Amino acid sequence: MNDTNPISPVPLYIDGEYKQSSAQQWIEVTNPATNAVIATVPCATELELEAAIASAAEIFKHWREVPVPERARLMLSYQQILKDHHDELAELLSSETGKNFADAKGDVWRGIEVVEQAANIASLMMGETVENVASDIDSYSLIQPLGVCCGITPFNFPAMIPLWMFPMAIAAGNTFVLKPSEQVPLTAMRLAELFEQAGAPRGVLQIVHGGKEQVDYLLAHQTIRTISFVGSVPVAKHIYQTGTHNLKRVQAFAGAKNHMVVMPDANMGQVVNHLVGSSVGAAGQRCMAISVAVLVGKANEIIPALRTAMEKVKPGPSDDSKAAYGPLISPAAKQRVLQLIEQGKQQGAICEVDGSSCTVEGYPNGNWLGPTLFSGATTDMAIYQQEIFGPVLVCMAVDTLDEAITLINNNPYGNGTSIFTACGAAARKFQHRIQVGQVGINVPIPVPLPFFSFTGWRGSFYGDLHAYGKQAVRFYTETKTVTARWFDEDIPDGPNMTIHLR
Repeated sequence: MNDTNPISPVPLYIDGEYKQSSAQQWIEVTNPATNAVIATVPCATELELEAAIASAAEIFKHWREVPVPERARLMLSYQQILKDHHDELAELLSSETGKNFADAKGDVWRGIEVVEQAANIASLMMGETVENVASDIDSYSLIQPLGVCCGITPFNFPAMIPLWMFPMAIAAGNTFVLKPSEQVPLTAMRLAELFEQAGAPRGVLQIVHGGKEQVDYLLAHQTIRTISFVGSVPVAKHIYQTGTHNLKRVQAFAGAKNHMVVMPDANMGQVVNHLVGSSVGAAGQRCMAISVAVLVGKANEIIPALRTAMEKVKPGPSDDSKAAYGPLISPAAKQRVLQLIEQGKQQGAICEVDGSSCTVEGYPNGNWLGPTLFSGATTDMAIYQQEIFGPVLVCMAVDTLDEAITLINNNPYGNGTSIFTACGAAARKFQHRIQVGQVGINVPIPVPLPFFSFTGWRGSFYGDLHAYGKQAVRFYTETKTVTARWFDEDIPDGPNMTIHLR
């Protein structure tokens, strides 16, 4: 962080205008492949934060009254514009995250899918009616927006995760204040520009920037009704505890330690391919990455084949079509993963493939880390206990499916898991007994499509209602129940009927 006025500052987006901040503190945004500074982002002042929230509150008074079909048509327009700019968004996203182009396109596309679901908002906001709950009395429920909602998003999915949040909230009739990660603010700003092009009214979306101080201000502000967050466990706990202490509705998605169980009868060719892709894809920087392979019985014999496959995988810059993934987000992130790899070796795990010394030609300053594979790991090792968030796969051996289920259920996290097997009975037992919110059967990364919800459990999620799908609509709305009675004798008829002319 520096205290000088930046040359190329990222603006704030307040009340429908792009405004240069008067902040005294600025954060450098770097390209992870080179660590060159590509922009600077402000730590917004309290006056700027207040202006964004006040604008959102004022606009809400009008936006909540906009007919639901009109809000749905805005999302229809937005999803088409996002598709038209798919490649452009992916290129911008790659520049600030280091993701390869295919991965960046996937990031954008998964966000577009949620916007498509937001276009279905009318059917998702339908209430319920019961006629004659008592004599001549009917009851019905109405689904109504809450007000100003807030989203705090991470570095690893700068398109997808903001699009998890503000389209659903705004389609439901709310207004939204977005605080994107200070490491990757550029994609969020472009999403806002395209939202404007789609016809979004002034002020329904506001974007502010900064770090912990700005987040804490948002968490405490009495006008903000909901907080949506995705990030690390310590921050998620802070967000949830602080937000709920301030009487807000909070959904905080935290860390993960996702296991893939491999049964002896599984198609081992498929297993190897999927383990490699799901562990090192996006440099392992995704909360649904498979970071632990639980090898049951003779499945442990795939280690040599897995080692050979991982040795062939190479990272590289976003424009290298042969690169499997890009760099880590920052030097600090790389150093943390290197320390965990070293701990793994010291604690007795076998390092089958070591990517610690990885280099990429032409990019000497990038945050590169090669694929790393451990076998013989145990539950008391740091490489098992901590979310590594790097291209590292840890293999553990057990004798039975029951042992595998117990191992996973004893882990504090519950984001995602999968099983590879040819046995339907084993798959059913696994999906029934496992205490994890998202389960794949011969699917390595079981992220639900947007007409479901992203349902992490236990230490991977703090809150009650999850992201996107029907649960998101419930998160961003409140239910009002009306009980109505009308009297037959009040019905006008005949010559006594009064006609009102306007």
